[in-house]
Amino acid sequence: MEPVAAVIPTLKEPVATVVPVTDALAAVIIPTLNEAAAIGGVVAEIPRTIARQIIVADSGSRDGTPDVATRAGALVVALTERGYGRACAAGAAAADSACSVLVFLDGDGADRGDLLETLVRPILDGTHDFVIASRTRGVREPGSMSWHQVLAGRLAGWGMQALYGVRYSDMCAYRAIRRDALARLDMREMTYGWNLEMQMKAARAGLRILEVPMPYRCRAGGESKVAGSLSGTLRAATRIVATFVRVGTAVGAGR
Repeated sequence: MEPVAAVIPTLKEPVATVVPVTDALAAVIIPTLNEAAAIGGVVAEIPRTIARQIIVADSGSRDGTPDVATRAGALVVALTERGYGRACAAGAAAADSACSVLVFLDGDGADRGDLLETLVRPILDGTHDFVIASRTRGVREPGSMSWHQVLAGRLAGWGMQALYGVRYSDMCAYRAIRRDALARLDMREMTYGWNLEMQMKAARAGLRILEVPMPYRCRAGGESKVAGSLSGTLRAATRIVATFVRVGTAVGAGR
C-alpha cells in the first residue's frame, strides 16, 4: 500500500540559491472556458488569508463566466486565443508583483480551493519550491475521475521517474510554485501539456518538490473539455504525449 503522503526525491541541488519565503501571499490563477455554473463558488471558496489575488483567465466563454467571476471578486483576464497553457501563462503574467507564490487550479469546482494553505504553506515556510496535489492519493468522490485519467497520471509518473528519478502519481491541475522558480522553467506549452511540462521541468531543474494527497470532487457544473468527449480526450492525450517527447528529448533546460 502506498503511503498517504510522500516527499518526492530531489534529482539534484536546486539550480539557484533558495531564499526562504516568509511573508509572501499567493496569486491564484484559474483558467476557464464556459464555467459559469461553477466559477462563482470556486472563487468564493478560496481563503483570502492566503490569496492576495484571484485571477480568472478566460478563453472566450459564451456563458457569462467572466461576469460571474467578476461579481465573485476575481480579476478577469480575457484571452483572444484559446489554450489551457496559454490561459495559465496569461494569468501568471497578470499576477501582482507582490505575489511570489502562484497557484493554479481548475474552474469546475472539483479542486478543493478551501484547502489552499495545504499547498502554499510548504512554500511559505521555505521548505519546498513546487507543491502539487495528488487526486489519486486523496479521497475521490465516485465518478470524479475516469480510469484513463488515473492511468495517464501513473504512466506519466513512471516516465518521469525513469528520466529524472522523481516520482509523481498524478498530473493534477491544482498546484503551487514559487514565482521565480516558474520563470526559470521557461514554460512553452500553450495547450493541455502545460501541467506535464511544468512537472518535467521542475524535476529536471532540481526544484524541491512535494506531492500531497488532496480530496477531489465531481465537477460542480458544465462539461469537461477533456473527459467530456472522445475528441476532447484524444486531443488532450495527443498534446500530453507530444509534450513528454519534446521535453524528455530536449537538450538544455529551457526546451
